[in-house]
Formats: sequence, structure tokens, C-alpha cells
Amino acid sequence: MATSDSDNEVIGTRAKLFAHEKPIHELLGGGKVADMLLWRNRNGSAALLVAMTVIWLLFEIFEYNFVTLLCHISITTMLVLFIWSTAADILKWKGPQIPDIILQESFFHDLASILHRRFNQLLPMLLHISCGIDLPFFLLIIVSLYILSVIGSYFDFVNLLYIGFLCMQTLPIVYERYEEEINNRVGDIIIILRKSYRTFNKNYLNKIPRGPVKQKKTR
Repeated sequence: MATSDSDNEVIGTRAKLFAHEKPIHELLGGGKVADMLLWRNRNGSAALLVAMTVIWLLFEIFEYNFVTLLCHISITTMLVLFIWSTAADILKWKGPQIPDIILQESFFHDLASILHRRFNQLLPMLLHISCGIDLPFFLLIIVSLYILSVIGSYFDFVNLLYIGFLCMQTLPIVYERYEEEINNRVGDIIIILRKSYRTFNKNYLNKIPRGPVKQKKTR
């Protein structure tokens, strides 16, 4: 009877991938960075994806060195500006003008705000997980980190950065569109892990002999 009650308790507490009531857009900051990650600014998201893909191709496929690539980009930019400026003087056109702010300042403020807020949320979460309060989740994190370390041994740093960027560009929008289905699947997995842990705890951990607890002496 107690076993069935505990099973009903586990099933009744279906977990979400992210325990929140706010939409994913607000969790990502609710600004222009969130719009880019959720593809609400399609032109900006597509341009960022193309730019990162080009950078990845240059480093991985064409095997460019960072300093060499930076110098070649600078040389090309200066030559284009020189030709443009010379042609403008001859043909009486308007010369090149570099905008004061190429990217809007609010973009960097939003990005820094999100990173700061997520970092402050991550530290207490890591402490909570590392203390082993939720042992199944602790073991799940350990296994996930080990799998990630194995995957990382087969890729270099640039490839890992590009894979991480692709995940940032795809996972938020996938979760936003299929939030209920993903939460149901994750909830089922967590229920199975919790039931397995309770069985393991009942059959093995509770049978480990423990010494008597020493009581503190009161003066």
C-alpha cells in the first residue's frame, strides 16, 4: 500500500524541463536577443546564422588562421573603401561614410543582462544539484556531463562552438513550438528515474548498516 502511494506521488508530480510559468521569450530576456534566438526577427537570425556559418567554413574547411583572416578582411575592407572613395571623387558621388554605431547599443545591454541573470541563477542551481538533494537529477547531470566530455573529445573547440551556436539557434524555437510534448516526454523520463531510484534505495541503500548516531553532549 505504501509502495502504491509513493508511486502515485511520483506520477502526480510530473516535472517540466523548465519549472516556470513565464513564456520562453521572457525567460530569454524578452528583448532583441530573445527575438533573435526565437526567430521572431527572421532577417537578423538568418544573417547571424549565415555569418557564423561562413566563419566556421573559413576556420574549419579552408583552415584559415585567425590572425591571417583578420588581416585579409582588413586589407579587403581598406581596398574597397579606397576604390569607393577614389571613384566618388572622380564621378562626384557621395563618399563612403562609416556609421557611428553599426550595431545598436541595446543589443549588447540585452545580451549582458541575460548572461548576468543566467549566471546568478546557475550558481545556486549547481550548489543545489551538487549537494545531492535530488539524487536522480544529480546522477542525470553527471551522466550528461560525461557524455558531453566524450563528444567533446571528437571535436575541436571551433566545432564545439559552432554546434553550441546551432543549438542556441534551434532548441529555443523548437521548445517554444512543442513545449507541451517535450514536457510530457521529460516528465515521463523523470518519473521512471525517480521510481528506479526509490526501488534501488529500498532494496539496497536502506539495507546498508549504519552506526548509531552520536548525540551531542549538552553542558
